[in-house]
Amino acid sequence: MTGHDNPTFQDDNLSIPGDYKSTYFPQRPTKFEPENSQTCEESQSGSMPPDKGDQGPKRETWGKGVEFLMSCIAMSVGLGNVWRFPFTALDNGGGAFLIPYLIVLILVGRPIYYMEMALGQFSSRGSVKVYDFAPGMRGVGFGQLAAIISTATYYSSVMALIASYLIDSFKNPLPWSKCREGWINCIDSEGQSDPVNPDSGLTTSSQFYFLNEVLKEKSSIEDGIGLPDPYLTMCLAFSWLVVMLILIKGVKSSGKAAYFLALFPYVVLGILLIRSSTLPGAMNGIIYFIKPQWDQLLNPQVWYAAVTQVFFSLSVCFGNVIMYASFNKFDHNIYRDANIVTTLDTFTSLLAGFTIFGILGHLAHEIGTDDVSTVVVSGAGLAFISYPDAIAKFDFLPQMFSVLFFFMLFVLGIGSNVAMSSNICTVIRDQFPKVKNWQVSMAVSIIGLALGSVYVTPGGQFILELVDYFGASNIVYVLAIGELIALHYVYGMGRFCRDIEFMIGKRPGMYWRLTWGFITPLLLLTIFIYTLAIYSPLTYRGQNYPDSAYACGWTLAAFGVFQLPIWAAVAVIRQSGKTWREKFVGAFKPRPDWGPVVPSIAEKYRKFRATEDSKALFANDGFIHKIKRTLFG
Repeated sequence: MTGHDNPTFQDDNLSIPGDYKSTYFPQRPTKFEPENSQTCEESQSGSMPPDKGDQGPKRETWGKGVEFLMSCIAMSVGLGNVWRFPFTALDNGGGAFLIPYLIVLILVGRPIYYMEMALGQFSSRGSVKVYDFAPGMRGVGFGQLAAIISTATYYSSVMALIASYLIDSFKNPLPWSKCREGWINCIDSEGQSDPVNPDSGLTTSSQFYFLNEVLKEKSSIEDGIGLPDPYLTMCLAFSWLVVMLILIKGVKSSGKAAYFLALFPYVVLGILLIRSSTLPGAMNGIIYFIKPQWDQLLNPQVWYAAVTQVFFSLSVCFGNVIMYASFNKFDHNIYRDANIVTTLDTFTSLLAGFTIFGILGHLAHEIGTDDVSTVVVSGAGLAFISYPDAIAKFDFLPQMFSVLFFFMLFVLGIGSNVAMSSNICTVIRDQFPKVKNWQVSMAVSIIGLALGSVYVTPGGQFILELVDYFGASNIVYVLAIGELIALHYVYGMGRFCRDIEFMIGKRPGMYWRLTWGFITPLLLLTIFIYTLAIYSPLTYRGQNYPDSAYACGWTLAAFGVFQLPIWAAVAVIRQSGKTWREKFVGAFKPRPDWGPVVPSIAEKYRKFRATEDSKALFANDGFIHKIKRTLFG
């Protein structure tokens, strides 16, 4: 299913198609090595080397190939795996959700991940400038940039909450384990309560603490969202400071940090899994997590949830993968890395689900019930209500496990936010290459802090849900469909597959072509139409938003989607040509400088393209043959 149908011949460390070696790589000791004394290893530490004194464009590259892999793991394996995936599965059929999730991963997640890796590495361009292959479709890149800015701003506010809990975890007793004066019908972590009105039900001390002490949340935003909380603002500033320090030297510093950001969470997850599996009642929680509800397989909402989870978990169609891959060596083995990351992402989601629900099963056991659903709070409540409450009930060192858990969440958040912020920085530096990296990193962090302060107000969670729904979740489907259309129907799938073959010596097999060309866009289009058909006004904790909030939300969504026609019009106007038809056609063709940025490789690519074009000129141009050539290269 993932095989490659072209015979290859081995040239040192790289497989190069046998038909092309003698023509394009005569007497080369290694693939794409420039004809000077500088080695590929030396070129990795800085910009790509010029050929025979030709000063080509300079661009940073990863210090080592493994730094790229670790950065992708740190980006894709994040908060979505640890707390979003378990409850998404739980709310959509339990163990039965794993079936559509794995199907969507195979038909949507893996193909797009590999596609974006190949696109970024081949072009060495960021997520906007990469659309030089079809300038009329550059609006996809700008729309994704708007979505990633929206996501990065509220993601940082979640990190601020995590930082606040991390600091509180050092206190003895844990501050959310006891009820306080004024908390009516409160039950603490030891099961003690003094209900004023027992018939109205009890609320855990951890939930009171999260809503009243941490968020200081308002019951409504009809009269505004209030002012930023000073303590949470300091936590937010600390989060952005860490991100800025990692980004300040570009991929040289973020690549080194990726080792820790990618590997440390697995150490903590392993410790927590061992601990949770030894707790009384843990197995009940795990069974509750994986128990299938087969009737949910026919529910379109489950498939919608599976696609959304894959998008946010792998960070595809936001431009992050393209950006990271653009710093690779031209012949890096992205086929291997794409398979590693997508497989590891799924494994991590399952590992986190077993760990967390094992602890929640223990929480249910402690309060004397076999029904795990009674202790579960969805959404942000998992990380900030249910899990802290369960930790507070530990007999052995609850502070230690609380510190480990929230430090792990903070590291996961940093890894994802570094990727999003680096994407924004790369887009800016692609447009303004003379601006220094530290200047861009500092500016992005300061602006992110200013925008993120909205979410640490008493009404901040209302705004977070609004921005997430309208600024990221909805428009990502439109932009994903636009990305697939741009690459495989405007640029051409056959040409894209040959580009990959030229780059790494392996032409994509049938599985990749079928998913890229038909299955993935059709599935995304179906889900998008379904989303519109079932639309209902967004609510937060059962409350409707003011009309002005809905208006702002739709304006944000429109801003992202309307980037497509706006930049298409700009590309047509800027295009040279005597007639509007010529301008329009030219706007949807690759720019003359499209392709590899290293001059020596670009020259070989031009010869390669000339040969491929001459083959196509004398090929059978029948309708069936055109379809075959488009689909199968």
